Amino acid sequence: MTEKIPTNESLDGVNLSKIDRNILRELQREGRITYSELARRVGLTTTPCMERVKKLERQGVIKGFTAILDPAALRAALVVFVQIRLSRTSQDIFAEFKRAAAALDEVQECYLVSGNFDYLIKARVADMRAYRDFLGDTLLTLPGVQESTSYVVMEEVKETMHIHVPRK
Repeated sequence: MTEKIPTNESLDGVNLSKIDRNILRELQREGRITYSELARRVGLTTTPCMERVKKLERQGVIKGFTAILDPAALRAALVVFVQIRLSRTSQDIFAEFKRAAAALDEVQECYLVSGNFDYLIKARVADMRAYRDFLGDTLLTLPGVQESTSYVVMEEVKETMHIHVPRK
């Protein structure tokens, strides 16, 4: 039995078998696993396992592989969430803001949201002084920014990029 998983590219989704879902779970746990070890864990031989991974990549289910870095080692230990309200809500100002925010190295995530503000940004910087500089010299100068509200993270309880892969 396969499950249809919606993707950004298709409203029809992608048919995932039980083995495909197991492959996805294993790759999320350990992205550098060898094909032979991955195949052993999901009950396949190496070649069919490799073919399934490549198919999942072509379908866009697997978007890529990356290394997880230690933010403290790279002077980016402070996490700040910032609510941004724009002065106007026209399509052109949204587009300008999106382009400018996406180009900032400190911004890890940026979402257009509904509610009392327009965008929610997750940024990483070295420390509070670096954040004050980033906020005043960069974020508040982006196109259309009217105001911001900042939330400094005191303790990281959970951070993950893993997506729940249903068993059925």
